[in-house]
Amino acid sequence: MASLKEMRNRIGSVKATQKITKAMQMVAAAKLRRAQDAAENARPYAARMASVIANLANGVSGDGAPKLLAGTGRDDKHLVVVATSDRGLAGGFNSGVARAARERIAGLLAQGKDVRIICIGRKGRDVLRRLYGERILHTYEVASAKTLTLDVVQPIAAEILSRFEAEEADVVTLFYSRFRSVISQVPTARRLIPAEVRADAASAPDLKGGVYTYEPDEASILETLLPRNLAVQLLSAMLENQAGFYAAQMSAMDNATRNAGDLIAALTLQYNRSRQAQITKELIEIISGAEAL
Repeated sequence: MASLKEMRNRIGSVKATQKITKAMQMVAAAKLRRAQDAAENARPYAARMASVIANLANGVSGDGAPKLLAGTGRDDKHLVVVATSDRGLAGGFNSGVARAARERIAGLLAQGKDVRIICIGRKGRDVLRRLYGERILHTYEVASAKTLTLDVVQPIAAEILSRFEAEEADVVTLFYSRFRSVISQVPTARRLIPAEVRADAASAPDLKGGVYTYEPDEASILETLLPRNLAVQLLSAMLENQAGFYAAQMSAMDNATRNAGDLIAALTLQYNRSRQAQITKELIEIISGAEAL
């Protein structure tokens, strides 16, 4: 059985840990508000960009369609982009995204596809390299960036485009965590290349009987918009990731703080019982010694 001194030291250690987890919870809560606002503000721009591309895509087809929209016509080489965080202590946030990516990669390999991986964030790399270390091409660390902007994601988008143009990838899929609420972050897969064109995104404006034409033609506009759309989709996903990370970290640190409080209460009760038992034992020894005289 542990001595009273060892128990006091353990209680002090748990109290110090509780102070740290409480501080981390408060920091995560403060950062969550800004990250949530940034993620929500990016959604309308990304949605409008998807709507414009969907409207333009209706006017192009066949050989006239840009390569980023039509793809290579093959499905043999896959590039999987896994966006997690550079830091942990956020519950199952990073493992959820990595698990979804790992399942997709395993399924593609079972079909005989050639799969390569780009990691955004150290935690995703640490999980995936245990099984697919030789398939990881590059890891980007973005924790040093104070704010996520297009300048931060541009190098990532440039590498994806260069590998697609070099015919190293036929399909590019992004895995990230979509922020739904403080207690809910959903691992999500989004196809980047060929660009997804959703029928519900194409909402033509009401011209009240008028007509409009594109200048230059739709294909030329798409050639310019699609590379920028790739960077926008990456930025939007990383902003969602950032908000989800702080929400998951806040919840995890809150649980850790509560668990530390429960452990302190249990240890304090055990300490008091042991101390009382020791005092009782000493009293019995004193009384027994007095009676022996």
